[in-house]
Amino acid sequence: QVQLVESGGGLVQAGGSLRLSCAASGRTFNNNVMGWFRQAPGKEREFVAVINRSGDRSYADSVKGRFTISRDNTKNAVYLQMNSLKPEDTAVYYCAAKASYGLSRYPSPYDYWGQGTQVTVSS
Repeated sequence: QVQLVESGGGLVQAGGSLRLSCAASGRTFNNNVMGWFRQAPGKEREFVAVINRSGDRSYADSVKGRFTISRDNTKNAVYLQMNSLKPEDTAVYYCAAKASYGLSRYPSPYDYWGQGTQVTVSS
């Protein structure tokens, strides 16, 4: 019903910035909440940031003050501006969407997922 495609990942030095984009297609009218998660090798998928259609946001403590999530409801897109990147931010970043309204910090409630984009931060 919904397809999500991430872009914008790449290799950057510590202290640098990247902007990730997620384009949604299909039955996007039920994408009430969209978020970003990340997964490093050998680790569980972890929450990064989430946003609803009204612009309410929530962030993981590890990225507060450095990352900003935003969305464009007309374009059916969500973005993640990442500043002051650290080597520990290295991971595959996934875009996710769900119909229910809660700003969930866990992967299980999300209905749709992108295939991920690699972010590598070197020192």
